[in-house]
Amino acid sequence: NRSGSVDAMGVVSRLVVRADWWFTAPTVIVQPVSGWWLARAVGWPWDTPWLLLSILLYALAGVCWLPVVWLQIRLKQMAQQAAARGETLPDRYWQYACYWERLGYPAFGAMLVIYFLMVFKPAL
Repeated sequence: NRSGSVDAMGVVSRLVVRADWWFTAPTVIVQPVSGWWLARAVGWPWDTPWLLLSILLYALAGVCWLPVVWLQIRLKQMAQQAAARGETLPDRYWQYACYWERLGYPAFGAMLVIYFLMVFKPAL
């Protein structure tokens, strides 16, 4: 978005959507399955506070991610249409980009806290 080039935004947004499907979507499945397996293998009870908080934060990140997927697809479509027509991006593009960014903050923050919880396993 910083370049101001609608053509570049069309290409990059296509790659962002592709990367999200290639990397994030499989991770949404693999992480809970591997986490369940590891917790079971080590013998951690499911009511362990740091584990419960991790699960809740993971759900929060997922709740943020679902609308982001829709927003990314719409951003890609708007950028590609504007580039094909030689037009500027519509105001809605910038509004969606703002929503996309704002949803990223709690999701990223949740993942950082989960990382901390898994490494240090604090007694809460």
